[in-house]
Amino acid sequence: MYPTALTQLARANPFSAPLFSLQRAEELQQTPAAGPATRRLAAAATADDVSCAFGSNKYYAMCGFGGILSCGLTHTAVVPLDLVKCRLQVDPDKYKSIGNGFRLTVREDGARGLAKGWAPTFIGYSMQGLCKFGFYEVFKIFYSDLMGEENTYLWRTSLYLAASASAEFFADIALAPMEACKVRIQTKPGYANTLRECAPKMYAEEGVWAFYKGVVPLWMRQIPYTMMKFACFERTVELLYKYAVPKPRSECSKSEQLVVTFTAGYIAGVFCAIVSHPADSVVSVLNKESGSTASQVLKKLGPRGVWKGLVARIIMIGTLTALQWFIYDSVKVYFRLPRPPPPEMPESLKKKLGLTE
Repeated sequence: MYPTALTQLARANPFSAPLFSLQRAEELQQTPAAGPATRRLAAAATADDVSCAFGSNKYYAMCGFGGILSCGLTHTAVVPLDLVKCRLQVDPDKYKSIGNGFRLTVREDGARGLAKGWAPTFIGYSMQGLCKFGFYEVFKIFYSDLMGEENTYLWRTSLYLAASASAEFFADIALAPMEACKVRIQTKPGYANTLRECAPKMYAEEGVWAFYKGVVPLWMRQIPYTMMKFACFERTVELLYKYAVPKPRSECSKSEQLVVTFTAGYIAGVFCAIVSHPADSVVSVLNKESGSTASQVLKKLGPRGVWKGLVARIIMIGTLTALQWFIYDSVKVYFRLPRPPPPEMPESLKKKLGLTE
């Protein structure tokens, strides 16, 4: 009964693509264990290879630090492109294209004008990265332990989606105030040129609500984006090692593994940009205009307006996501954190499916 029941369960999961093949699996090499341990999504690296235990407080703290570097540095680096993208979204009559947007910005504000909003970008996305990557690791391990070893493998994509959505909920609360300041600086000429000017002015005009009125559309933009970012990345890494990389991950050097990380990150980034772009357009306009609501902005933009600036965002988010994963994984390598390999079918599940002798 096990093969039939478990196969039907896996096929019923809408997020389980690609479905594992029910073929006779090769016997895995067994490594000696010091004692019984709870197996999570994937076994952590060997103890003599790492600086801390998988799932320890130090592990979570260092993952959060990796998130600060990966998100804070990359988002700040693409501020000029982000500025032009925001202006395309909120004033399409003036800014016709990416090239036109850059030319007009330099003509009106000089080259320094392209760096407007760098401070709230760095602070806001550093805080977001801390919560996004740190809480993702926390929720992934927490949900995996609740599900158990076999269900974790069968429903692993659903696990990635749930863990990333949970993490992003808190990450956006941390990001919202700085995102509101950034958009106001970048899209409202003459309002403010620095964070020190912008934040007090917004508070004086609208109170605390000025910094959080965009949090709901931010959730609409960032939660689907992050779910795609993490789930697509995790499954792409799995597929690359299975079908594209000519040797097992354990035989790849650290630099080769980071190339796989960058490639999977870029692929995930393209899908992220498409999924989250309509909500991104709403956030940009909402933070520019005082007194508007998300539904009013959506009606004003229309079906075509919400897709303005998509090409710029694909370029930006694709590169950004690839670099974020590369930096995050590099931090793990540098500090010798556990880096579990792609998940493999548990031995207990193989026995139930009759895949072992």
